[in-house]
Amino acid sequence: MPPILLPASAAAFAPRSTPNVVLGSKVERWLTETLKRTNRVKRPLNSVPQHFRCLTETLSHPSAIWTLCSLMLPKAPESELRKDENPLVEALFNHQMVAIEAYIVHVDMVSQHEVAFKLTPETIEALVDYHKDIHSVDTAAATWNWSEKEVQLQKLQDDFKQAVNRFVYRTTAIALEGLEEDGAGELLRGKSDEVRSAIMGLFLPLLPPPPRVVDIVRPTPLLPSSTGAENWWQPTMSQRQHTSMDSWRMVSSSPNTTSSDAASSMWASMGMNEMQLPSPSSSFSETYSTECDSPPQFYSAPMTTAPYTAAMTTAPIPQLPLPSTLLQQQCSTSMGFGGFDWGRYQDFALPFAM
Repeated sequence: MPPILLPASAAAFAPRSTPNVVLGSKVERWLTETLKRTNRVKRPLNSVPQHFRCLTETLSHPSAIWTLCSLMLPKAPESELRKDENPLVEALFNHQMVAIEAYIVHVDMVSQHEVAFKLTPETIEALVDYHKDIHSVDTAAATWNWSEKEVQLQKLQDDFKQAVNRFVYRTTAIALEGLEEDGAGELLRGKSDEVRSAIMGLFLPLLPPPPRVVDIVRPTPLLPSSTGAENWWQPTMSQRQHTSMDSWRMVSSSPNTTSSDAASSMWASMGMNEMQLPSPSSSFSETYSTECDSPPQFYSAPMTTAPYTAAMTTAPIPQLPLPSTLLQQQCSTSMGFGGFDWGRYQDFALPFAM
């Protein structure tokens, strides 16, 4: 597609000048009929130069102003509009009709077959005033305040002023059918809706700055380390069980006077048939009684480093000293205990090994 070239008069803030007209070697019939209809003075239109001269003079006339569309805009900011129960009264008092007028700056009947319109200074001024006094106030009220809000609002107004001055509407050359006397005219075939949408697209909202992205610092999960307890993973029950079991087989090298005296009085008041010693073959045992209908209740031996003591029945029994502690305090094995001669202790099989 070849580049679209526009005359200097179509640039932003450029004054109006004679439009640029390009005609082909053959003039369309509908263009000849349009020029004859709009010219008050009858002139011959038999050649391309005659068509070129007639069209250029018609579009260069000061009154050759086209009405592209009309906009219904509010008269004041939304906070100052009149409130009424009748919507017709409210529309009449709160809105105004703004005509979007333009003049032709370019006619191409050879390559693009198009017509270019540029807004008049009066239309540009009306749109700029509306943007500054009404649109900017409404869009600023619809956004929250931040430090650079006024700067952004002023930039928004400057950008609109530049955009509306650069605005050029292009349409097909058939739009010249709407040409009237003295070069004025209106867009036909629904082209006004295109202009209305293009003009309203220039009114941009005031956008606040995007929120700052805050990095969320998550705490590092603490893993179990060896700084607290060195042997946190080792079971302590087995160590205590081995300690309790070994205490049965440990024989002290030095006599204990206090424990032997207390044990002698207890052994003296008890017969051989009354003694019941637990078997040390198991270092840990749990028993329960089935004498009642209730669910069995288990009993666990206390975890201490003292010699192993666990009840074989549900009734507690006193702790009995070992015979090995008594033998350490006696000079001979002829001590009598309830008619029992300790000299014959080898004739009785004990449930544990000395």
